Amino acid sequence: MRTASIGLIVTAIAFACPGSSACRAAEPRLNVLFIAVDDLRPMLGCYGHPTVQSPCIDAFAATATRFERAYCQFALCNPSRSSLLAGRRPETLGVFTLAKFVRDGNPDVVTLPEHFKHHGYETRSYGKIFHVTNGNHGDDASWSVPAWPEKKRVAATPGDPNAPVDETSDHSNDDPAVVVEGPVDALADVKIADRAVAALRELRGRPFFLAVGFHKPHLPFVAPKADWDRYDPATLPLAANRTPPSGAPAFASNDAAELRRYKGIPADGPPVTDAEARRLIHGYHACVSYVDAQVGRVLAELDAAGLADSTVVVLWSDHGYHLGEQGTWTKRTTWEMATRVPLVIRCPNRGTTGASVASIVELLDIYPTLVDLCGLPMPPALEGRSLAPLLDAPDRDWPHVARSLIAKQAPGLGGAIKGRAVRTPRYRWIEWTGKPLPEPVHELYDHDVDPAETRNIADTPAGRAVIAELRATHGS
Repeated sequence: MRTASIGLIVTAIAFACPGSSACRAAEPRLNVLFIAVDDLRPMLGCYGHPTVQSPCIDAFAATATRFERAYCQFALCNPSRSSLLAGRRPETLGVFTLAKFVRDGNPDVVTLPEHFKHHGYETRSYGKIFHVTNGNHGDDASWSVPAWPEKKRVAATPGDPNAPVDETSDHSNDDPAVVVEGPVDALADVKIADRAVAALRELRGRPFFLAVGFHKPHLPFVAPKADWDRYDPATLPLAANRTPPSGAPAFASNDAAELRRYKGIPADGPPVTDAEARRLIHGYHACVSYVDAQVGRVLAELDAAGLADSTVVVLWSDHGYHLGEQGTWTKRTTWEMATRVPLVIRCPNRGTTGASVASIVELLDIYPTLVDLCGLPMPPALEGRSLAPLLDAPDRDWPHVARSLIAKQAPGLGGAIKGRAVRTPRYRWIEWTGKPLPEPVHELYDHDVDPAETRNIADTPAGRAVIAELRATHGS
């Protein structure tokens, strides 16, 4: 009788804390600091970049696990963020544009912060986490208090001191690259860091999920003069491969459309001269250093508040970025430059300090990873997999591929097309389909011999054999 009663008590304790063992239930909860950086490719010192200065993120990576080959699911802000935050692929959600809200057509979605909120966490958002522009909006159900800023407010008349101020981005009069002389307190990412620092002081003593989303290095490249002055533009190299991959279909590129809306950038033809390209690359460098300092401020406060030993920290970007590579700029391609992202995770008492993981992982994996590390029950509909085993054993066998998607209008073809990419340890295979295409169009890049993706080998005999094997193994 007594033995049976003890067993029932232990069982009751275990079920009272779903996802945890009876012993683990007594352990203090881990917090989450969730840091997003917009449009940041792995152009950081900790990823081996020779010129960028990112001392704060580099120092953080030295205490954490760095994922060398992490990939987004869609190289555009809203589809990528929606996928990560919902734990489902863009094609599952049907989110392919900037304007579609993640819950439209997906009423059963429980977002990553919402899941933590349901399990007793205070969930906060400062800056850009959900995509709230281009006709889209944030998600009240995800947060314990309204996200900051609640919505984008734009001055009706530029220069009018009485007009509403847009607190979510930095104005540049449409110049693509701007040096900020003088005080920087009014810059958006400084304000975001200020709010995050204050929140860390306020939240100490209760379990929290704090999301901090920085805007730079998104266009326009607006950064303090001190960060511009870190670099001599004459020493900054231009992209080595400034032409589209040979043999690639013209529609595979993005035509640098996002950059072309800025002052001085032509509507067609080559986007920029070499001098203009160097100015833009300089601006991107400056913005990386600027946002690095803001990340550093937040991490320093985490330490100062005594929270570092009880907080999982994840730093990620929503997609990569072209800086002239393959003849284009910004994102919206299925190529390596647009889909590979930085991803760094630190968990107290887990992992090897300064470890590097070479296995292929996806942003989709962040949701189950944080749930796993914090001992919460795992939602059933997630399409990623927890990376926690790679924190414990970075070199472990991890057979996995990354899948990325682009869906877009192709005016030259007269309709909508989709490009589905599969990234294996050696190859990038892209299959383009859609009504305007009489049959699928393929790209294949062999990273063992062509890491810059300069030559599409899909139509070679060897390439066709590889595609057949990849299709048999990974589908289309």
